[in-house]
Amino acid sequence: GVEILRLWLAASDYSSEFSISKEILARVVEVYRRLRNTLRFLLANTADFDAEKDLLPPEQWLEIDRYALAITRQLQTQCDDDYASFEFHKIIQALQNFCSEDLGSFYLDILKDRLYTTAENSVPRRAAQSALWHIVQTLTRLMAPVLSFTAEEIWAIAGNEENARESVMLATPHILPAAADEATLIAHWQAIREFKSETTKVLEGLREAGKIGSSLQAEVVVQASGARYDALAALGDDLRFVLVCSKTTLTRVDDESQQCIAAAPSAQTKCTRCWHWRSDVGHDTAHPELCGRCTTNLFGAGEARISA
Repeated sequence: GVEILRLWLAASDYSSEFSISKEILARVVEVYRRLRNTLRFLLANTADFDAEKDLLPPEQWLEIDRYALAITRQLQTQCDDDYASFEFHKIIQALQNFCSEDLGSFYLDILKDRLYTTAENSVPRRAAQSALWHIVQTLTRLMAPVLSFTAEEIWAIAGNEENARESVMLATPHILPAAADEATLIAHWQAIREFKSETTKVLEGLREAGKIGSSLQAEVVVQASGARYDALAALGDDLRFVLVCSKTTLTRVDDESQQCIAAAPSAQTKCTRCWHWRSDVGHDTAHPELCGRCTTNLFGAGEARISA
């Protein structure tokens, strides 16, 4: 449709010759699907979120949420500059990378557990939704000049009531709240992202060997030194949520050459609610298929999260 043609045109560098073919358009369709599916996920997971009463300030967010806010601000600044200089192809590339790498492969991958398993009105879940709400508001405005029909569809659902307009084209730019020391935050989480990528390769090897069905079936043992150890240790038990596995064991080593990542299938029992393999599954005879974390989230005060 016309959205695909607009996206193809915007993604093309007009300083050189334009090329179009079925293969090129097929690639453009994949880019469009990535953008649309990302926004669909964001909308689905903020469906029960009312910004007027549920929106939390960044001070109450988890650290990874503030990191997501910081990189969203980077994206907004970059796209604003590229629009001003009419470099539309850079905008499309930035949006694609943000949705695919920053969100899909990292932030949202980690966030699913918190969105799906923590208590409905808990601070960890509302903090996640607050970050997602700001991301939706930002992405919708940034894509609107190119993907106007899609942006209007999103706006009909997620239009900022505080700045309500009939069309996203009439909306003022979204003002993102500030997170403290964003440069340090970005550098810290970039190091964690690099470590997560290394761990994912190890887990993928287990999966390809048929030893695990998903990363949640694995337990990960990490030996780290120096700054890497400090960054991982600061996550506490949240490290397992970052790595999307059921258990992590972190040990400090003196030399960088001793650093390693190992993983093995868990010998514990799978919780039917959160799908983590935990030793405390069945601790409550009234709920024999649930782990302690899930019974706390369902019937107790709810779990505490530090970073993720």
